[in-house]
Amino acid sequence: MAHQFSLAAETRRDAGKGASRRLRREGKIPGIMYGGGQAPTGVAFDTNAVHKNMAQEAFLSSILTVTLDGKKLQAIVRDYQAHPAKRAILHLDLQRVVATEKLRMTIPLHFINEELSPGVKLGGASVSHLLTELEVSCLPQDLPEYIEIDIAPMQLNDMLHIRDLKLPKGVDVPGFVANSDSDLPVVHVHVLRAVEEVAAVPGATAEGAAAPAAGDKAAAGGDKAGDKAGGDKAKAGAKPAAAKPAAKGDKK
Repeated sequence: MAHQFSLAAETRRDAGKGASRRLRREGKIPGIMYGGGQAPTGVAFDTNAVHKNMAQEAFLSSILTVTLDGKKLQAIVRDYQAHPAKRAILHLDLQRVVATEKLRMTIPLHFINEELSPGVKLGGASVSHLLTELEVSCLPQDLPEYIEIDIAPMQLNDMLHIRDLKLPKGVDVPGFVANSDSDLPVVHVHVLRAVEEVAAVPGATAEGAAAPAAGDKAAAGGDKAGDKAGGDKAKAGAKPAAAKPAAKGDKK
């Protein structure tokens, strides 16, 4: 069942950075509502209510019931501004919804049953999520909260594209053309490259591949140490050359 979100708002008369700072000190979040054939309206929301709703993923992809100055209307979250260091929303943009006009919204992709995939269970593969959200177009009444993708049937090296997704009735992807550049890959079941390279060597393992290298390094170090010791020994055994007698004509 789709989540139902309600949000209370009040019209704000003042605009500008100073007015926004005053609202935040009062525990409110400044925002704006636009669209629906009406002029943009400055609004303010209760900070706690917004943060509570934002904690749920579906809030950003759902039709909201907004009570503005006692009047109910429908809207969607079009944009928001978050604090760069704190978990706080600084500004919220809402777009009014008209029942007869299509929306373009970005909704999340939910991947299920990865552990049941034969490629994962039997082939030791990993699942790469190449897309985690998708922009769709539909009427407000058809807007899905998310699109579910079942990984269970996927074999090793299988890949799903946008054309393979089961979109809800009335929902399409803007600008999508099958088997074109717009037909992006969504999920891939595959073995990681590093594992493939080790498996290509008969009897090799990740630990075994590292062991010879370590042994070679130790051997090389030993040879180097031996050469140095031999050189030092030879140097120690060598007698210093006798000093030449001074020539008869030399003077100190």
